[in-house]
Formats: sequence, C-alpha cells, structure tokens
Amino acid sequence: MKNKIIFSVIVLIVLVLSVVLIIPSKKEKTKEIDTITLEATVLNLENGLITVKSNDNVIYTFKEESVNLTIGDSIILEYAGLLDKRKSIQDGEVISYKVKESKPNNNLPSAYNDDGIFSTYYILAYDKLKTLTLDEKIGQLLLVRYPDSNQIETLKKYNFGGYVFFEKDFKNKTRDEVIDMIKTLQDNSKIPLLTSVDEEGGSVVRVSSNPNLANKKFESPSELYEKGGLDLIKQDVKEKSELLKNLGINVNLAPVVDVTTSPSDYMYNRSLKQNTLITSEFASAVISASKNTGVSYVLKHFPGYGNNVDTHVGTSKDTRTLESIMQNDIPPFKSGIESKAEAILVSHNIVNSIDPLNPASLSLDVHKLLRNDLGFTGVIITDDLDMGASKNIANKALKALQAGNNLIITTDFEESFNEIKTGLDNDEITEEDINKLVFKVIAWKYYKGLMIENDK
Repeated sequence: MKNKIIFSVIVLIVLVLSVVLIIPSKKEKTKEIDTITLEATVLNLENGLITVKSNDNVIYTFKEESVNLTIGDSIILEYAGLLDKRKSIQDGEVISYKVKESKPNNNLPSAYNDDGIFSTYYILAYDKLKTLTLDEKIGQLLLVRYPDSNQIETLKKYNFGGYVFFEKDFKNKTRDEVIDMIKTLQDNSKIPLLTSVDEEGGSVVRVSSNPNLANKKFESPSELYEKGGLDLIKQDVKEKSELLKNLGINVNLAPVVDVTTSPSDYMYNRSLKQNTLITSEFASAVISASKNTGVSYVLKHFPGYGNNVDTHVGTSKDTRTLESIMQNDIPPFKSGIESKAEAILVSHNIVNSIDPLNPASLSLDVHKLLRNDLGFTGVIITDDLDMGASKNIANKALKALQAGNNLIITTDFEESFNEIKTGLDNDEITEEDINKLVFKVIAWKYYKGLMIENDK
C-alpha cells in the first residue's frame, strides 16, 4: 500500500513537471505572437491604463497596472500583439518599456510653471504651443457664439478655441442632428474645440429647452435645493453632464454661485437663493460632482454679482465695500477653487472698491485678486464682450487679454481677432503675453482629454 502511494506521488510530480515544461509562461506565449517595438510619448496614466502617442501621431491605450512613468516621457515600449488604432484599448500585452527621455516640469520656463491644476499636462501643452502660428494662437483665445452661416469656413480661417451654443442653435433639432453638428466642427478643427452652453437650469436652459433632446427642462438650482438639498444638486449635475456629453458638449457655463437672497436682485432667480455658507457648499458640490463626467463646469460671475443690474443691457456699478464682497461673495468661488474648479467666468460689473474704471472682465486688479489672492490656476473666461455693458468699449478684446483672461466670449469674432492683431502690431501686447494665455487653454484641453480624443 505504501509503495502504491509513493508511486502515485511520483507520477503526479512527473505530470506537474511535464505541464510546467510544456506550457510556456505568459511572457513566452506572447513572444510567439507578433512583437512590436513602439517609440512614443506618454499622454495619460490612470485606472491601470497607459495612453501614448506614437512617433507617427497615432494614439494607443494599453492595460498596464504598474508603471513608473510621467506624462510627457518619451518611451520605447515593447508590445505583444497587433496594434489596432480603431480600438480604444489594445488587446495585447505590454512586455516592457523604458524611458528614452524624461521631461520633468522643471524644463518649462519658470513663467509657465505654477504647479497648477493642469500642471501634469504642461509639458505636452508647451510642446503643442510651439507648433502653432501666431494667428492660430489668437484663435485659441476666442470662445465664439456659434455663427448662423459659414461655420466651417470661419473655423478653418480663425482656428477658434471653441464655441458657445445658444437655444436657437438647438431649436427643433433632433439628437442626431446636434451630434452631427458638433462632430462636424470637431472633425474640421485643427485643435480640439471647447463646446459650451449655459445649461444652468430654470430660466436658462439652452439644450433641455428642446423636447427632442431632453424629456423636460432642467430645474433651477434653488428648486432642486428646496426639494432635495445638495444630494439632489449632485444627481442633477450627473444627469445634465450625461446629456451634454452624449451630444458632444464638453463645457457647461454654470453654476451661478453669486450670493443673492433678495427677490428684487437681477440674479436672484438664477442663483441658489441662499446665504454665503450654503452657496459655498453648493459651489463645491457641483464642481466635485462634475469630475470624471466629461463635462467641465464654470463658476460665475466673479467676483460676485450681488444686487447689481443686468449687464446684458447696460453698465452696472457695484458700490459695495471690498470687505463686504470678500466676506459675502468671494467664499463660494474660493470653495469651488478648493474643489478643483477648472474655469471661472468674470462679470462686466464695475466693482468700485476694486477698480472703479473698468468692468471686472477687463480689470487687471480683479484678475490679480483671482490669481494672486485666491490662488486660481485654471482658465479665466470673460462674459460675452458683446453684451451691453462692454460692447461699446474700444479695444475690449485687447483689454480683456491685457487684464489676464485666457478666453474671450465674443459674437463679433472678426473684430476681436483684428483688435488683438492690431495690439500686437502696436506693441500693446506681445506674442509672449499671448503664449502664456494660450498655454493655459491648451493645458486645459489636455486635462480634459480632448487632445487625445481628437488625435484618435
């Protein structure tokens, strides 16, 4: 009996060794498949995936759980399998990789390196910036209202940074028609576009006003808050983002985080209608909920609208003290920034206590408050320069850049473009000034994943 047991054990050991010797390891098996060596630049690292751009400008994403790489690294990657640029994630296996050239952020000019929210992508943004012509850089600073005609012709001529779509642009269109409209723009754009709307909810709904696109209009923040507090607000952000993303829209010019509790105030019905503390929690909730949805949300209207009149129709002067503004209006913006807000829109109100001569959107002092005091490192956007409070100001587009805006919302894009060109010719602004502003826009587009999607 004992001999039989020993014999059985020996047979089992022989069988196991045979299997080990006959069946190759995972790495050996992959070598029987086509093995490819790829020189590429690292574009993204997240969720166990590595996304690279090959030297022939094709984007590939691989499954690779453990990597010791930095975005911007130039690498040599050995891959087992066939590469298929049509696939979002490759089926094969990364055998090995090594860094050919590392590009740490300290290679950036110090004036560009603020270690900000988009800093992971600064190297890629800076490299991209150096490939653009001056006219292309100027175009990237323009966030234009979607024109009624010659859309592709003007896009190819000016290379806009993006578009703002209004209710008229969606009216009576089907879902497929909207998707096609935006896709056609992206397909004809040399650089990926920011596609934006004001989908605040309540009285300002550009997309959900069309029953072909949404079952009902999105409710206002105040209505949602009354019904279900911040939890319902967060759910609304998710639902809104899903709708917008599926249509091809990647920026929502919301939320309104202006603090107003008086029904007589112009901004009251668009606001949360709550005090500073609750509005600050609202700002944080919206920005946090928007992350990883594919849609960026924009805090507005800095430095706080208060009880001022409608700037769509004329000049508005804010006569409150700086202490009052800092205590009551700034905290929601600060809260949003701490939650990693990517962009902030600045109003056209003239804030006497900060700059009595210029609308906030054109004020260097207002922008210093946002950059220096609040430490905001994202993208600053003007309210529409063709609104009543600013449309008659000479050289308003140039002044907007001199103040520090990265994006100018404009209807008359030709006028804005020419103003900037003239300012460059007259040495009122330099190409290096333009570079620093555009750099932030390009970095935002990388952060949002637009540059990768466009190349695919």
